[in-house]
Amino acid sequence: MAWVFLVLAGLLEIAWAVGLKFSDGFSRLGPSVVSIAGVVASLGLLALGLRAIPLGTAYAVWTGIGIVGTAIVGMALYSEPVTATRLVAIGCILAGIVALKLGS
Repeated sequence: MAWVFLVLAGLLEIAWAVGLKFSDGFSRLGPSVVSIAGVVASLGLLALGLRAIPLGTAYAVWTGIGIVGTAIVGMALYSEPVTATRLVAIGCILAGIVALKLGS
């Protein structure tokens, strides 16, 4: 169950990061509230995952999911560049997440 909590925490990290973009510097109430709620929920789920997963692994996986997800959302929604370098970097991060999971 700890890994489920950790993956959900990572997905919520993506949500709150995207919410920050939509909040326009916390000047828009709805996206600001969603972003803050996402941060709180993400950290709460990370804490639950840390009960059974080593700190270094959990933190790296949590941030890795957030990094990969926000990069993909940026490319899909905000026309950020889709380059071979970015895709290789995302692949390396994903490989690292898988390796950390397998090593735990």
